[in-house]
Amino acid sequence: MTDPLNPAPPTGEFSLIDWIRRRSGVGRTTVLGIGDDCAILRPSPDANWLVTTDMLMDGRHFRLDHDGPEAVGFKALGVNLSDIAAMAGVPVAAVVAVALPKAHAVALAQGIHSGMAPLAERYGVDLVGGDTNAWDGPLVISITVLGETTAKGAVRRSGAIPGDAIVVTGPLGGSLQSGRHLRPQPRLLEALALHQAVPLHAMIDISDGLASDLGHILEESGGLGAILDADAIPIHPDAVNQSLDDGRSPLDHALNDGEDFELCVVVAPEDATRLINAPPSPATIHRVGQIRAEPGLWLRTRDGQLIAIDARGFDHLQQ
Repeated sequence: MTDPLNPAPPTGEFSLIDWIRRRSGVGRTTVLGIGDDCAILRPSPDANWLVTTDMLMDGRHFRLDHDGPEAVGFKALGVNLSDIAAMAGVPVAAVVAVALPKAHAVALAQGIHSGMAPLAERYGVDLVGGDTNAWDGPLVISITVLGETTAKGAVRRSGAIPGDAIVVTGPLGGSLQSGRHLRPQPRLLEALALHQAVPLHAMIDISDGLASDLGHILEESGGLGAILDADAIPIHPDAVNQSLDDGRSPLDHALNDGEDFELCVVVAPEDATRLINAPPSPATIHRVGQIRAEPGLWLRTRDGQLIAIDARGFDHLQQ
């Protein structure tokens, strides 16, 4: 079918950039997008910028020959938007750098763009630039997203207090085997709704596993500890299915698998009760544990036994 915007398919780098430019609108903060040496953005009054970047590599974060370029584009933008959600921010713009395999480079780039476009449109993210290269190696994509804080400011990892409640926004585990890790659903609207509803002491998105990511909150909050209640942790059906194949318990998957991209949020205990009784749309809330002063992460079983948790979340330099 002929593309009325550009009947001739892109044949080279600059033709490809023009193809992308024609499909990249500009929003309220973008003064100048693709086409010059730099983009120009105008921040909102009294807002701080949020900046996050993630690099994804074929064979490490996806398998291009199996997953396809659209899934790569969706995931690459989605994981960055999840980081903006983790600080209760509003995404504004993105720059995309790709190292494309020379074979079918243009078609791959178009597929990646097709994967990013629905997320960008849904959350009002302008594609304002980047860099395009081709080589004899595998696909590598790096996206940087810029966002803004709201009037209430950013939520950091470092504000947990002993006695606080720990909540999560959805079921966990099993995302890798099921392929759900390729379709991250950034909890941007949920984070903003929670931020508006109650004071959020600390927050992080669950990309490396609940145990590991909660550990970052504990460390950044001054070396605190936490107890998670085994029966309270929501387990995704994907974790149950995967446990049938590998023999690991569904709970172990929920604690350690990662790439769920739900939010782990720390709030005052009375605010946790308020959120559970009247969750602000579109958020769902599961209370899973409590912060305590003594260092260490523990799992409390149904009979009250405490078992030390050895966080085994994903570590790029160890796995």
